[in-house]
Amino acid sequence: MLPPDAVSPPAADERLARLRQWLESTLGMTGADCAPASADASFRRYFRVWHGGYTYVAMDAPPAREDTRPFVKVAALMAATGVNVPKVIAEHPEDGFLLLTDLGTTQFQQVLTGADESTRDRLYRDAAVALLQLQCRGQEASLRVPAYSLAALDREMQLFPEWFLERHLHLALTAVEREALELVFARLATAALEQTQVFVHRDYHSRNLMVCEPGNPGILDFQDAVRGAITYDLVSLYKDCYLRWPREQVVTWVEFYRAAAIDALVLPATVDGATFLRHFDLMGVQRHLKVLGIFARLWWRDGKSTYLHDLHRVLDYVLEVLPRYPELQPLQPLFVERVLPAFESAQARALAAARA
Repeated sequence: MLPPDAVSPPAADERLARLRQWLESTLGMTGADCAPASADASFRRYFRVWHGGYTYVAMDAPPAREDTRPFVKVAALMAATGVNVPKVIAEHPEDGFLLLTDLGTTQFQQVLTGADESTRDRLYRDAAVALLQLQCRGQEASLRVPAYSLAALDREMQLFPEWFLERHLHLALTAVEREALELVFARLATAALEQTQVFVHRDYHSRNLMVCEPGNPGILDFQDAVRGAITYDLVSLYKDCYLRWPREQVVTWVEFYRAAAIDALVLPATVDGATFLRHFDLMGVQRHLKVLGIFARLWWRDGKSTYLHDLHRVLDYVLEVLPRYPELQPLQPLFVERVLPAFESAQARALAAARA
């Protein structure tokens, strides 16, 4: 059962018929087989297309909800840095259709789940090398995407009280709690802006990284790229909303990346390990507060219940960091006294409604 205000599902069959017509009539792919490949947290859908002995991926992005032009633009910017992204073969922006090269079917998440240490280290090394390449060679590209501004960072964090606290947990915040939230939001945004600013993918995690040989990793879902903090994509990668690793391992990876970024002249040599880790942790809180709001909104507004199962992991990331930094202390009472006691019952209500 969808929540009361969930949007109506798109007219999938009608759009699929139009996509098939575009493939056949405009692109000459007569008789092409077309099957669902994946969907994501937006209104986009993807189909795998077989024709002439080759496979492709077709994107269906309803124009009223999505715009394919940022994807096309960012794909070109990223390809120029040498990282592995899908090539745009054909586009029909009026209908929201793209035909792309196929990066395969194996996500990092699939392999990392249960992987041995050697496989895990190899995949994360490849992902880190590609990210550093993107940051190093993408300096000019970063000037051609929106800036992760103070307003944008704050706008994202406002999703947390609106959708997670008030809508999902049914918490009515006091004036003191709202003041504490705003104080910490301002501190997190300031910490993001004081970092080295680079090209940011913005969702660089195990579901958007494909295992590709050669050219590992294949990188997807980059249309929302911005110019922002150097630690943002590291948080997405090492504090993945769909996988979790021990903090000791994460800290080791972060320090390795700091040293590599200094060697590549992406990060000033004056940025020491403690400063970089602090930036990483605070950037993580900003991202995870946003994600708590987004995952709750995906259920309450869009009727997508899958992400409810990941809320606990994202919440744990925030709880892990809050006691470590004095600037986050104003949030401790809210999380310990209000959020934690309300969370399990809120989850139970939402999951029961999703199963109904």
